[in-house]
Amino acid sequence: MLNISRPRRNRKTDAIRRLVRETHLGPGDLIAPLFVKEGTNLREEIKTMPGVYRFSVDELVKECRELYALGIPCVSLFPAIEEKLKDTRASEAYNPNGLYQRAIKEVKNAIPDLMVMTDVALDPYSSDGHDGLVDQKTGEVLNDVTLEVLAKMSIVQAKSGADIIGPSDMMDGRIGYIRDALDEENLINVTIMSYAAKYASAFYGPFRDALGSAPKKGDKKTYQMDYANVREALREAYLDESEGADILMIKPGLPYLDVIKTLRDNTTLPIAAYNVSGEYAMVKAAAAMGMLDEEKAMIEMLWAFKRAGSDMILTYFAKDAARVLNNHK
Repeated sequence: MLNISRPRRNRKTDAIRRLVRETHLGPGDLIAPLFVKEGTNLREEIKTMPGVYRFSVDELVKECRELYALGIPCVSLFPAIEEKLKDTRASEAYNPNGLYQRAIKEVKNAIPDLMVMTDVALDPYSSDGHDGLVDQKTGEVLNDVTLEVLAKMSIVQAKSGADIIGPSDMMDGRIGYIRDALDEENLINVTIMSYAAKYASAFYGPFRDALGSAPKKGDKKTYQMDYANVREALREAYLDESEGADILMIKPGLPYLDVIKTLRDNTTLPIAAYNVSGEYAMVKAAAAMGMLDEEKAMIEMLWAFKRAGSDMILTYFAKDAARVLNNHK
């Protein structure tokens, strides 16, 4: 008996493959993480992240123009703060004239339609290198007093022009606290993209090198999630949604596709995946050694995030991926 079911008929040409494709990926799905530091005419390559740079504000604006021209709708900024400005209270985090706030203003002034997402956590500004304030006697990362600082940061960032606030600290209750603080300042249209499920991961190493933000003592396991857990991610997502989050993020992305899928099946909010620095560095290193095709691996990885259920992807491949995707329309 002949086989009457022939799935290959829907794969026979590029045209039919595109017609039946279940998920879609384009530059408009990408968010480009960018690093900024003090200086002028500065593009400083990060050794552990080939092709990724720390930009001075003037060069950051140039990079943002290029990204926007490629169809990328949003950038996410991270500050490399000078050590002399760090203290145990992370006070530089809410300095209205600080590097970060100036960078936000310059990008928004130069490219008003490009969305700027910000990072809300204390580790770039803290002399302790933790995402929250630290009890100097016990070493405990303090939850509730940290919320006050996170709210101050969020307000200053929003007033500087941020479109999306990204709390990445994993303190309990921070989404509701920040939402209330923004609303009290009549900043009601500022989006909150919650790092809802941020795991204590080995894949953050190159990022911490880029910012010099590794903890001076201990680790982040008392606030970032245990990578053995999925149901806990649902609990975190439900809490953040109830507190006013507009978008939920899973970080890292590649080892946590099951978490992306689980959240996608249990919320109507948009889902973001963060294709983190370690994932980027692995592909770059393997490609440099001739072990795989970088471009093909990059695109396949981004499709995996979309297939798992993410609506948007933060990725250090954003610029290169946008070029490839634009050439294959």
